[in-house]
Amino acid sequence: MPVPLYMDVHVPQPVTIQLRARRVDVLTAQDDGCTELSDEKLLDRTSATGRLLVTQDIRFKALAESWQRSGRQFGGLVFAHQLSATIGQLVNDLELIAKASDAAEWVGRVEHLPFR
Repeated sequence: MPVPLYMDVHVPQPVTIQLRARRVDVLTAQDDGCTELSDEKLLDRTSATGRLLVTQDIRFKALAESWQRSGRQFGGLVFAHQLSATIGQLVNDLELIAKASDAAEWVGRVEHLPFR
């Protein structure tokens, strides 16, 4: 079953546009009306909707790693540092994640992109 993605406000819009063109299920914080939620509430929100959170915000990654250490459940997080991946790399890696894995595989997991 494909993994639906949730883009926080730090992910460039061209990534979302390209993924949607490739028929990947993507919801953005902007589309969801959640641009003002705290990172903690947004991580809870994405978990409740069964989506994998995608971010380029280092503080968000730190929060998810803190939740990992404490055993607090969340739906998973993919982090891509703004200087480490091109839009094309992000699109390719996120498409692979969405189409070749299952949401259950991502629960409580933090992954870094790009894949090397």
